[in-house]
Amino acid sequence: MNTSPPRVSVVMPVRNAGRYLAPAVDSVLSQTMDDLELLLIDDHSHDGAIDTLPDDPRLRILRHNGDGIVDSLNLGIIKARGQFIARMDADDISTPERLALQLAYADAHPQTGIISGRVEMFNEDDDVGQGNLHYVAWLNSLKDNADISRDIFIESPLCHPSVLIRRDVFKQTGLYRDLSWPEDYDLWLRAWLKAIPMGKVDELVLLWREHQARLTRTDTRYSPKEFIKLKAWAMSESVLRNRPAMICGTGKLALKLCDVLLSLGVEVKAFVDIAPHKIGRLKRDRPVIGLSEVTAERGDALLVGAVGARGAGERLRAMLLEAGLHEPDDFILAG
Repeated sequence: MNTSPPRVSVVMPVRNAGRYLAPAVDSVLSQTMDDLELLLIDDHSHDGAIDTLPDDPRLRILRHNGDGIVDSLNLGIIKARGQFIARMDADDISTPERLALQLAYADAHPQTGIISGRVEMFNEDDDVGQGNLHYVAWLNSLKDNADISRDIFIESPLCHPSVLIRRDVFKQTGLYRDLSWPEDYDLWLRAWLKAIPMGKVDELVLLWREHQARLTRTDTRYSPKEFIKLKAWAMSESVLRNRPAMICGTGKLALKLCDVLLSLGVEVKAFVDIAPHKIGRLKRDRPVIGLSEVTAERGDALLVGAVGARGAGERLRAMLLEAGLHEPDDFILAG
């Protein structure tokens, strides 16, 4: 019996995954790269699905006294023996060569700490919704660390159950945090703050199942307001540390971002809008100025794009670049 540590530890939290669990587990145990262990973290399941799993020496079932995904993830990382930690959810499907592809990328890019790849969302009705399709297309458009860093504040740039993480990353970032906002996006931002490169293989690595019971649909940590709070915190720790902001946009997203930035001690000088009827008004007691006024009024402020309509961010980026501004020195997008 081989007792040496496996190269990859796959961490899979499970709470009542039902009929989705067996194919998820099989997709891991059937990888073309078999130097792995699968740590299935039982988060108080009571549906019996775990009891039906195959007897495989690479499968370790752990139970814990905590509660929730963060406790499960951290237990898995602590108990993992591999050099790499791969994430996997109990309702998704890893493609057969996923880990082999990601390990090859890791070997070729030794500085890259977190590695994902292309994902495809599916459900049994073959209808995942336009919003999900738009998000997945955006995710898959981010090819390398430069793309991910540029768009880090727009949305979570990595699909959590698709990632392979070097164990040493957690020595720099710490483990997952159980806060009011999404634990995965929090980790990506903390890795970015530590200048840990992130990358993706250009092949499909995960079939990402969409269904009504997904945690992102049922847990308040994944609500829009919590994403805004997390983004604002990370900005206050980096691009807006000792630098004022001008917020591009005057809608709900922009106003909420302003409120949170102010609560964190960040100065917000003004809002920027292109609608003539909004220019000259006040929002949150701050002037709304036009794009033509930015050069004269900006000073050292960073423009933060906060426009929620689909496609509006790319249009804003194009306008700001056309105006002679540079990303990310002069502006960033946050929605």
